[in-house]
Amino acid sequence: MIHFIRPEWLLGFIPVLILSALFWRKQSQQSAWKQYIAPHLSQLLITQTVEKSHQPKWLLIACWIVAVIALSGPALNKQNLPVFATEQGRVLIMDMSQSMYATDLSPNRLSYAKFRATDLLNELKEGETGLIAYAGDAYTISPLTRDRDTILNLLPTLSPDIMPTKGSNLAAALALAEKLLAQGGHVSGDIIVMTDGISAQQFNQASNALNSRYRLSIMAFGSKQGAPIRLADGQLLRDNSNEVVVAKTDYGLLQKLVQQHQGILVPAQTDGSDVSTLTHWLASDGKATETDLAGEAWQDLGPYLAMLLIIPMLMSFRQGLLTLMLNPGLLFATAMAFSLTHSQPAQASVWQDLWKTKDQQAQSAFEQGDFSQAAETFENPQWQASAQYKAGNYQQALEGYEQDTSAQGLYNQGNALMQLKDYPEAIKRYQQAITAQSPFIEAEQNLALAQQLLEQQKESSEQQSDKSEQDPSNSNDDNSTSEQSSDENGSEQSKSNESQSGQQENQPGQQDQSGQQNQQQNAENQSDN
Repeated sequence: MIHFIRPEWLLGFIPVLILSALFWRKQSQQSAWKQYIAPHLSQLLITQTVEKSHQPKWLLIACWIVAVIALSGPALNKQNLPVFATEQGRVLIMDMSQSMYATDLSPNRLSYAKFRATDLLNELKEGETGLIAYAGDAYTISPLTRDRDTILNLLPTLSPDIMPTKGSNLAAALALAEKLLAQGGHVSGDIIVMTDGISAQQFNQASNALNSRYRLSIMAFGSKQGAPIRLADGQLLRDNSNEVVVAKTDYGLLQKLVQQHQGILVPAQTDGSDVSTLTHWLASDGKATETDLAGEAWQDLGPYLAMLLIIPMLMSFRQGLLTLMLNPGLLFATAMAFSLTHSQPAQASVWQDLWKTKDQQAQSAFEQGDFSQAAETFENPQWQASAQYKAGNYQQALEGYEQDTSAQGLYNQGNALMQLKDYPEAIKRYQQAITAQSPFIEAEQNLALAQQLLEQQKESSEQQSDKSEQDPSNSNDDNSTSEQSSDENGSEQSKSNESQSGQQENQPGQQDQSGQQNQQQNAENQSDN
């Protein structure tokens, strides 16, 4: 029995039926003249014309029928196909130290981490995933498996109370995760840690415990200010001096740790963007391999059937049908050529509009470094502002960034104001960005730089004022000299700002690792300054 893979193409028979009816009606009308014209004249007046005109038409209809059947995908049997799946392996590590009971996240960090882990596992459709929990030591909760439901059922049972030893031994968890990936045959893979921070000693141990062939990503919970730890029995955790323990999260150490292992630090966010960022980053290294499973698919005979169209196409050269079919194309090409001779740039733009949107055209220009052209073409205001920033049009970039009131938008506004040397206003924008999203390491670094530049600007103004009071007669010369010195200083600071603020300016809609990769360089630049 014939099966059609794409049966919607069978609707193409409707135009064929209509054209066939019209051709038959016209032929019958022409044949009626034979009743009124003498046989020796009808041979000359009718027969040859009908034969020459009707043969290409019916040939065209026959080709149409073959093409419609081929496009509909006729199939007679099925064929076995291999099933491919990603070979990506990953291990999820959950911090079960008592500090996860801190209450700076509602209801506490532990519950928030479980919610985020559940959301992450639901997004990971392919690959093998393992689960490890650690406190004073690390324990395998689930080996590598493709059954994510198993891990989802185990997550709610985890708590610091069931851990045999108290503490926070991240190094042991990393070593165990590396062992699981190696046993699973994964030469490369990902280790995902959900924790609320590490100490300096734990940082040194964790740095030495992990092999460089595995990537490390951390989703961090908690705040720099910290919060008290409310245990399961409702009591606050106290130290030996009966003081309430306040658990603080050191994002700097976590950032430094992930940088050593080609990883990413994702602070927990309330809007779910943290899971999206981490999922997108994890998917960037997935590879597909053949599995032991097999599937079935109909074998499409359409391409083979379409080869029959070669015969009438070759015959059409003699009949002149091919030239008739190409006439509309020739007319269109002639019109295009005529238009290009009169307005080539405008026609090129129209031609681009046929295949790409304005934003896609602008993106191509942006990637090629033509930021001015990209800024003129972009319709997305945030992309347009980014192109203006790259082109050096900081005032226009600022106006575009001000349409975005998110933490990232405020951060980009601060970067534009830094380039405009409006340091007081830049400081305000950075502070607003940090308030909207904490922690925000890039904004904090640029805030410190803006405050430093503002102090230098004030000192330069004070020196200029003192010189004017001491020697009023040479005030004009001093002013010009001071302005020149200020411009030179501003130029140097602008270069520093471009390496720190400019490079950290993120494009809207992208969350790559450029800002994180530049943080260490930014710190070096600040120390040099």
